[in-house]
Amino acid sequence: MTRFIGSSQSSSVGRAESPGGESARNKSIATVFSTPPRAGENRVRERDGPAVIAGSRLLLLSSSAVYGVGYLDYAEPEIRDFFGPGVRRVTFVPYAMHDLDDYAGQARARFDAMGYALDSVHQAKDPAAAARGAEAVFVGGGNTFRLLERLQRTGLIAAIRERVAQGMPYMGASAGSNVACPTLKTTNDMPIVQPPSFEALNLVDFQISPHYQDPDPESAHMGETQEERIRQYLEENEGPVAGLREGAMLRIESGAIVLKGTAGARLFRRGDEPIEVEPVSDLTARLRRAR
Repeated sequence: MTRFIGSSQSSSVGRAESPGGESARNKSIATVFSTPPRAGENRVRERDGPAVIAGSRLLLLSSSAVYGVGYLDYAEPEIRDFFGPGVRRVTFVPYAMHDLDDYAGQARARFDAMGYALDSVHQAKDPAAAARGAEAVFVGGGNTFRLLERLQRTGLIAAIRERVAQGMPYMGASAGSNVACPTLKTTNDMPIVQPPSFEALNLVDFQISPHYQDPDPESAHMGETQEERIRQYLEENEGPVAGLREGAMLRIESGAIVLKGTAGARLFRRGDEPIEVEPVSDLTARLRRAR
């Protein structure tokens, strides 16, 4: 049996709200985000398993685009609010794609339209140094294996973690959201290259499965569903998994994990039945591991 939390059991956009419902939720979420982190919260913290980043500022998108709109169009209001007035220049990590110049050009044009300058780490003499000097980082989507291999090879894992620990905003889309997790084990991609390890940025202590799709009851396809693959992951691994549908995003600030965007998500925990969640929902208690 599937349980639901959040605003409704439907992932449709523009659904009716009870009087004051949406505004009350947004006020509650705004209060969470406006609470300053406690002293010493922005640090690399050791705990059960690998270190994770506490007090990080993250915007993790399931995808760069949704059906019917252009690149990052659906996320633009959230991106602007997330970066705020303090960010004027974004450092882009294009390593999930093969044609780095073309990908950087696409991202540069889109961010320019939003009023941000954009630099790509692949055009820097020292990519890690470029990340350490960044106002904000955006890690784009593509193949997660290729992305992680290049992050490890260029020294960007340590550089990005250091800056996020200092409060730098991190934005990821698709593969860029996947590598914010402890590992890439919940990616949907083919292993077209072999990274030295599966260990990723570990900015959060849960896993993301981007582009989450529900089984189609009308389909004759007999292959594994995304839910089955996540359940298999949990047979061998611990920790929650957020299956983000297209249009869903997680915004993480001041220790709070909030589902936002235009679509819902499906949450998986070992030993429990999946839970349906809708934006806007505070998922902090459901995605943080027990301490």
